[in-house]
Amino acid sequence: MQIERIRIRNFRAFRDVEMLHIPRLVTMVGANGTGKSSLFSVFGFLRDAMNTNVRTALVKLGGSRGFHEVRSRNCDGPIELEVAYRIRPRQPLVSYSVSINLDRSGKPIVEREILRYRRGEHGKPWHFLDFKRGKGYAVTNEVTEVKKAADLDREEQETLKSPDLLAIKGLAQFERFPAVVALGNLIERWHVSDFHISRARVEPEAGYAEHLSREGENLALVIEYLHDNHPKVFSTIKNALQKRVPGITQVESKQTEEGRVLLKFQDEAFADPFLARHVSDGTIKMLAYLTLLYDPDPHPLLCVEEPENQLYPTLLEELVEEFRAYAQKGGQVLISTHSPDFLNAAHLEEVFWLQKHGGYTTIHRASDNQQVAAYMADGGRMGHLWKQGFFKGVEPEG
Repeated sequence: MQIERIRIRNFRAFRDVEMLHIPRLVTMVGANGTGKSSLFSVFGFLRDAMNTNVRTALVKLGGSRGFHEVRSRNCDGPIELEVAYRIRPRQPLVSYSVSINLDRSGKPIVEREILRYRRGEHGKPWHFLDFKRGKGYAVTNEVTEVKKAADLDREEQETLKSPDLLAIKGLAQFERFPAVVALGNLIERWHVSDFHISRARVEPEAGYAEHLSREGENLALVIEYLHDNHPKVFSTIKNALQKRVPGITQVESKQTEEGRVLLKFQDEAFADPFLARHVSDGTIKMLAYLTLLYDPDPHPLLCVEEPENQLYPTLLEELVEEFRAYAQKGGQVLISTHSPDFLNAAHLEEVFWLQKHGGYTTIHRASDNQQVAAYMADGGRMGHLWKQGFFKGVEPEG
């Protein structure tokens, strides 16, 4: 999957923004509070809304004020989100949009929800799902079966059980709506990392986990899974960690008699391994990133905030290359950073910067800046240009 365009209206600091021609690897910079985390939260919000409902997702994001906290300050009207993507290269462009507002009693509802497919650059899009306030239709055709609008088999649906439910949540459970099922499967597998080193140090109860969780508390379980089921992947992770952390020769997960799983690190200088709670923050974090990046079943979308924290600067260039390799395997990676060293490894077309003015954020593409593009063509590096002030408007106002 590759997201090509995002449109956001009335969502936190984004009063009305659009990102176009989005590459597989995106690196974003901007001052604190400009909205880098908020951009990632768009994807987390959609995933949470699908897994639960819009009201719950709003409370999770905005606290007790919910909709009123998530909607851009001093703005009226609905929250509107649109994501346009291709599941595979050269396949039709898919656009999913949702509009969220309040009903007369002040409760959040899904005002409109549309899933469109478009063949070609200028063709009229076909609606494969269209719901208004819980009522609408979905198309039962496979996308590849449809050659013209008359081929669409629309099936009117009963009113959703609650107006704060996304139609894709209910319909994705039924195989007769293949376009909706495909979207639902993608959203469920979006990963917005909020990794906490303290959570990764815990000794979880014995269990089963194939993928690293959002906060990383199941790291020991995932290492155990990879060791037992994907030994080549585990060996790749271990070897990569050995090259970056001096002295590390082995990583393993061991179950105790009490039913806990311990994550252990062997240092070549000592006979006994160290438990996770006794190794450095950087070692834990690097292991977590390697576990994410070498996942045998990668996420279609991966969002990571400030991966440079706790890592030695010379490790960052190789880490960027690994994020890029992950994206080139068919997924997409969005990263925020405050590190010039990290940014130095980014390509011109991969970099965006966020600027906040008057309380609202705008998004700028580095390749649209002629001066930045010219310096990069002459061998410049993005991190150096950023430090020298070439990213117009990116510095905090003061």
